[in-house]
Amino acid sequence: MTAQAIAADNALTALALTPGGNLDAYVRAVQQFPMLSQAREEELALRFRTLNDLESARELVLSHLRLVVAVSRQFKGYGLPQADLIQEGNIGLMKAVKRFDPTRGVRLVSFAMLWIKAEIHEYILRNWQLVKVATTKAQRKLFFNLRSLKQSLGVQDGVSEDQANTIAKYLNVPARDVMEMDQRMSGGDVAIEGRIEDGEETYAPIAYLAASDADPAQMVEASQSQALQSEGLLRALQSLDARSREIVTARWLREEDESNVTLHDLAAKFGISAERVRQIEAAALKKLRTQLS
Repeated sequence: MTAQAIAADNALTALALTPGGNLDAYVRAVQQFPMLSQAREEELALRFRTLNDLESARELVLSHLRLVVAVSRQFKGYGLPQADLIQEGNIGLMKAVKRFDPTRGVRLVSFAMLWIKAEIHEYILRNWQLVKVATTKAQRKLFFNLRSLKQSLGVQDGVSEDQANTIAKYLNVPARDVMEMDQRMSGGDVAIEGRIEDGEETYAPIAYLAASDADPAQMVEASQSQALQSEGLLRALQSLDARSREIVTARWLREEDESNVTLHDLAAKFGISAERVRQIEAAALKKLRTQLS
């Protein structure tokens, strides 16, 4: 490497070879690497392919990091951090260097451009929305071209039917796909938690979606308490005689959709007076309260 390249390499090493720490400093560092001549590029690529010389591959990658920065700027409109776009583009660059064949007469810059864009495309599609907006080849073409085509047509909001037909004809896709993609891209995700702006948290869905009784500890405690109460009631009912148990169950433990059972109904069933049924019920409830306490 030249002295300039070594200085740039040292700067990148100080930045841990990533744009995440200080993007401006990273961009300045990658700009210091000199562009390779075609002869030097072919020499390094051949050494890497034939001898697996990793230092040659490193020099090829470092000399083209500025290309990744330039390509990443084309995708700033998708709302994702440029540092992340550069990271993904660097992965594409390394894949391109690994597969580059200098004997085909193509410069690495042209070959790597495809790999860098492909990697950034994949990253955007994975992270632009929680719900995937483009899965087929035609949908991907729409996703990455619809925004610029709308701008060229002067469309600010949603596309009309005529505009959709124009775009569909240009991209060779169905017009209904254009309308659908436009609707998907105009949606976007909503953060469930608010952001801090000017020292205050913005209003967000978390404020009205959270239930006041949704504390996990309270829910577990309530569930355990209900289970214990049910077990205690079952044991208390088993301590009653059959007639008393049936009277209490019919009067107090019936299902919500079951009709009310009166004292006279039970009196007729057991062949006793309604007053006697009331006395049995009162004695059984007293015994249950004693058992449950």
